Amino acid sequence: MTEKTGSPQARTILQQCLNARLQVKPADDQSEPEWVEIDRGMVVYICFFKGATEDIVPKMVNTLLNLELCETDSGKHVSVLDLPGSVLVVPQATLGGKAKGKRMQYHKNIEKIEGLKLYSSFVSVCEKELAMSSKSSEAGTIVKHGTYGNRQVLTLDTNGPYTHLMEF
Repeated sequence: MTEKTGSPQARTILQQCLNARLQVKPADDQSEPEWVEIDRGMVVYICFFKGATEDIVPKMVNTLLNLELCETDSGKHVSVLDLPGSVLVVPQATLGGKAKGKRMQYHKNIEKIEGLKLYSSFVSVCEKELAMSSKSSEAGTIVKHGTYGNRQVLTLDTNGPYTHLMEF
């Protein structure tokens, strides 16, 4: 989905899941670790590149939530909205990496402050789209998300390594 005239603005990886759990805050002396969790649905790993703008977010959300990538109990593939399923959005700056020799470089990644704005917008638009879907709202599906710019622990149960890379 990269425009012919330029480089991609964002890269995502989609993974269907039966359950996904993301640690958004590690334990410390005063508290236990904090987790967000979804049941059946989709995990979206996301990275924005330099030059990405707010304009790309609605297009990304519309495409990702409507792709028929989730498998029903009968084996049919439907969108996460039609499943209906929940969505876990995971910031993943490493998707912007490029190997140079034995090391990875991330020169094409967006600046942290700009990336946080786009990431927050992406989560917000996902929440609105799920809320507007009658199947999703009736089923009580949710959007959960990680913390931008932090390392996080992810556990994932999947019904098959059904993973897709998408560029916008």
